[in-house]
Amino acid sequence: MIRQPAVAGQFYPGSKQALTEEVDRYLKSDKEPISAIGVVSPHAGYIYSGPTAGKVFAQTIVPETCIVLAPNHTGMGAMAAVMSEGTWELPTGEVPIDGNLAGKLKAACDDFSEDAIAHLQEHSLEVQLPFMLARQPKLSIVPITLQHIRFDACERIGRAIAAVIKDSKQDILIVASSDMNHYEEHELTKKKDQLAIDKVLELDPKGLLTTCASERISMCGVVPTAIMLIAAKELGATKAELISHMTSGDTSGDYGSVVGYAGIAVR
Repeated sequence: MIRQPAVAGQFYPGSKQALTEEVDRYLKSDKEPISAIGVVSPHAGYIYSGPTAGKVFAQTIVPETCIVLAPNHTGMGAMAAVMSEGTWELPTGEVPIDGNLAGKLKAACDDFSEDAIAHLQEHSLEVQLPFMLARQPKLSIVPITLQHIRFDACERIGRAIAAVIKDSKQDILIVASSDMNHYEEHELTKKKDQLAIDKVLELDPKGLLTTCASERISMCGVVPTAIMLIAAKELGATKAELISHMTSGDTSGDYGSVVGYAGIAVR
């Protein structure tokens, strides 16, 4: 199966040349990339979230294999949907799915379901791939979309991911796709975002979920981020680093109703 781009020409440029130029511009950095167990990267239109996503991937070594965890905005498909066969097509190239790794993940956790339908119109995973492919031309992925699931399911999935990565002995990066708070004014969003960011920096996945619920922080990728943290801790993570934090107002100049974007590396 070839998964066609759903948001090329909308969230990011639809032509190879324009997309290459835009991604390369965002990936410019004076800092040397270093290895990470997992990252959090935003997924809005590149004009808004591109600077943050670019900093994340510019400062992170992207290995040949990545597990990408993304929120399910469409409501289509399974609660934890794995696509384990085919290729994701982009204007800048094709990204194959690592079917062997996907099969091992499904075997390791009953919460996973084989489901391509959940991925067909979902933008949050797709928009990560041009950055990742630019950093790693031999990239292959396991794409996973997640709806709102309980913490015990997050724990099962996170531990299963960690166990499969340990067993594989491969260098595998876990990418959690998430924007932060949505459609409130700039200063309030920055404050709410910081509450969630603090929990990520503390490597506290349960605290992240409860804080977002109690403080009404509309972090759409809270579940993918919590699962990434659970897996990263199982894999020996000891710290997290905030790479960038901004809002759409920093680009648009409209600070009345913004979306927050944070880039974080877990090591």
